[in-house]
Parts: sequence; C-alpha cells; structure tokens
Amino acid sequence: MGKMTNRNLKAILTLSAGTFGLGMSEFAIMGILPDIANSTSVSIPTAGHYISVYAIGVIFGAILMMFFSKNYSIKTLLISLAAIYTTGNILSAFGFDYFTMNFARFLSGIPHGTFFGIGVVAIKQMATIGHENRDTALMVSGMTIANLIGVPFAAFLSSYVSWRILYLFIGIFGILIIYALLNWFPKLEKKDKVSFLGQFKFLKSITPWLLFGAITMGNSGLFCELSYINPLVVNVCGFNIKFMPVVMFISGIGMYSGNLFAGRFSDIYGPCSVAKYIQLLSAFLLFGLFIFSSNKILILIFIFSCSFCLFALSAPEQILIVKISKGGELLGSSLAPLAFTLGNAMGAYFGGLPAELGYGYKYGLILGAAFAALGFILLALFEKHYQKKQQKTDVNEASVF
Repeated sequence: MGKMTNRNLKAILTLSAGTFGLGMSEFAIMGILPDIANSTSVSIPTAGHYISVYAIGVIFGAILMMFFSKNYSIKTLLISLAAIYTTGNILSAFGFDYFTMNFARFLSGIPHGTFFGIGVVAIKQMATIGHENRDTALMVSGMTIANLIGVPFAAFLSSYVSWRILYLFIGIFGILIIYALLNWFPKLEKKDKVSFLGQFKFLKSITPWLLFGAITMGNSGLFCELSYINPLVVNVCGFNIKFMPVVMFISGIGMYSGNLFAGRFSDIYGPCSVAKYIQLLSAFLLFGLFIFSSNKILILIFIFSCSFCLFALSAPEQILIVKISKGGELLGSSLAPLAFTLGNAMGAYFGGLPAELGYGYKYGLILGAAFAALGFILLALFEKHYQKKQQKTDVNEASVF
C-alpha cells in the first residue's frame, strides 16, 4: 500500500472532518423526521420536503460553482463553503415553521456537492498513484462516521432533549472545519487551464449522462428506504421509538463497512465493476425489505445491507466521474454529488408518496427497488460506453508512436 505523507494525511483528514459535518447535516434528519414534523406543525411526508429542499440547495450550489470555481483557489472555495454550511445549520436550529426550516435546509445544502467535488479534485492531486479510491474513501469516511456515531446520537438527543440542540452543535462544528482548513489544508495549484465553456466539453458525450442517471436512480432507490427509516421501523415493524438510536447505529455500521469495501475493492477490481454489482444487489435488498418489513430481525439485517450499498457506491462513482470529465474535473466532480442528492430528493418524495395516498410506508420500497434496478441498467450501459471510449483512447495514443 502506498505511503501517505503527513502533510497530505492532515489535509485529507480535514476534508474528512468536512464530510463528517455534511453527513450530520444531511442524514441526521432521517432518524428524527417525526420530531421535526411535530415541531414545525406538518405531517411526516410533508416534513420529507426538508430533505428534498436540501437537494435543491445542492443543485444551486453546483450552479454557483460553475461561475466561481475558475476565480478562486481550492482552499478559498472550501473555506467559503464551510462558512455557508455553518450558517445554514445554525439557522436550522431556529426553524420554527415550514418556511423557515425549508430556507435553512436550502442554505445548508448549498455546500454539499461542491465540497465533495472540490475535495475529490484535491485528492486527485495529493493521492499516491494507484490509491485514489483509497484516499477518496478516507475522505468519505467522515460521512460514514457521522452515520455510525453522529446520527444515532442525533436520535438520542431528539428523544431525550431536543433536535434543535443537535443542529446548533452541527453548525458550531463548522467553525472547527474552517479552522482546520485555514491551518492544515495546503494551497493547491489548479492544473486545468481550460476556458469556462471548455469545462462543459465532456458533457457532449452520452457517457457522463449515463453515470449521472445511474447515480440518481441508485440513490433514489436507497433513499426510498432511508428517508422513512423511522416510520418503517416504528410504525410498520413495531419497534419502540426509543430503539431508534440502535437502528441508526446499525445503519451507520453498514455505511462505514460499505465505504471500506469500496475503497479496497475498487483499487483491485475497478470502480465500475464494484458500483455495477453493488447497485444490482441494492435492488434485491429493497424488494426483500418490502417482503420482510414486519420481521424484527430481518428488517435490521436489510437496513444494515441497504446502508452498506449506499456507501459502497459513493467512492467508486465519484472517482468514475473524475476519470471521464477531462478538462472539466471540478465541474464533473461537483455534478456527481448533485446527482447523488437529486436521487436523495426523489427518494424522499417517492418513498413517502404511497403513505400520503394511504398505502403505508413499506410500499415506497417497491418504488425504491425499481429505481435501483434502473440504476443497474444505466451503470451497465455506462460500462459499455466507457470501455469503448477507453479502447478508442488507447488506439489513438498508440498511433502517436
């Protein structure tokens, strides 16, 4: 395994701290959605809009990045995004109605995709050759630790104190992220010198669109489950609400394990193969969860497995988008988290739709399984186009000699 310098390790750990904060901001709401719904006087499916509007913030942030990425350094951009993250989450702690909470969640979502995107580009410059997947997984591990420890703690706080204290803590954590970026993160050169319009050149091919579609459909499927994990566990399966911290901890272990798996096996077998087969597995798991959602043992196994798949997909798909966005890596790596979060929003909406229509929360899992299966098909098509593109590149490079 390639050695990592102390300087690069501190920089990647700083990015990992950032993804920890983003993970708390994005995922903590999943286990406490009924409490937030009650505090803001809306139904649980309507409170699912707080998840969806976060995704809209991610989209807005990606658009902003298109205009500002060429004018500022990577370090300056990351610090600015951490400041927006801090503000948005502190405002979330004071979201007392539907509209103020939506605004706070929108603001909190702005940094999400772009922070990940810039982080992936930075790691590409800092990583040991051949270990980009490992180092990207290390960055993403902050988010998995948030789900392993932070999200169960959020469920505990919400049950025994208040979910508002949680978001205040998440916001204050942003100050620590800014401090770490100022003191530990290096000034990296931007290696791409392409024009503003030149960044979009890679989008002329169908290849990135297939990957974006696969990411969106894959996350849509898994978020049909994760967005409504609380009512699935409590209302459908019959667990006591006070068991939710344990459920979220099990989910967090799954995410952490999936991320470790992705980093190790993507370096060995390639990110495309890992993503494709994990996506197929997730479709079967979601359908299995629908069938066995009333079994208290099996539901925990399926929750662990679905969370495993969610983060086993993350690192390889982010690496893939950097590989196919030559000349527009910063744009491409910002659009990938946008696709992830668009999938989150779709999952939050469609996963709650059957409940709004009176069919119950578990029926959203059928839609989730269909979305995941479509994601697998798109990844298989992406692999076919990607391999053709690689063969064409190899032929062109060989002709030079």
